[in-house]
Amino acid sequence: MSNCGGGSPEGIAAMAQFGNTKQCYGIVAMALHWGMAGLLAGLVVLGLYAAQLPDVGFDKTKIRLVLLHKELGILALMLAGLRLAWRVGNALPRLVEGLPEWQQVVARFVHLCLYALMFAQPVTGWVMSSAAGIPVSFFGLFYLPDLVRYDEYLFRFLLALHQWLGYALTLLVALHVGAALEHHFVLRDETLRKMLPARARTDGLSPRGRARTRPLPSAPSR
Repeated sequence: MSNCGGGSPEGIAAMAQFGNTKQCYGIVAMALHWGMAGLLAGLVVLGLYAAQLPDVGFDKTKIRLVLLHKELGILALMLAGLRLAWRVGNALPRLVEGLPEWQQVVARFVHLCLYALMFAQPVTGWVMSSAAGIPVSFFGLFYLPDLVRYDEYLFRFLLALHQWLGYALTLLVALHVGAALEHHFVLRDETLRKMLPARARTDGLSPRGRARTRPLPSAPSR
């Protein structure tokens, strides 16, 4: 039986806890993970849609969407900082047993790259706005300080960089999602269940997946 929240009282208690354990993610990590996932998906869609709108004339719709994109981007930056702080201060659940060493390395590398891009993407957008001489508001509550002076060349460079970082983030998220779905539907192990608020029993796992539910030795969480 999985240690990650079956139908037992111990499993229910594990699901109700706020912090992570060596077997499972807590509800705070789950909320930050899925909240960030939805926010990043929305930012990508919003950014791509706004980018294809014409620049000719005074397009109020495009301006509103760009401003909203910036505000949501700063929110994503704040949540990324909160998520990183929570991860550093909590246990990191172990990988399932039997995972090839190269997959363990790739999994950790992809996670590190995702964290790097979650910070780099909004920061480049913030600096880009500063270089364009356009202040960034956080939903009308306050304005962020300009990080650089007006510089049209720097603005053009950061605009291109911001776009390519967006493509890289989309690719890594697709790899992350694909791997999670493979573990859930093909290997049928506990990898995805660790991040779900309602985890089923492992009785339905395949023999291969059941064998993989035994955790590996703990990996560093920092």
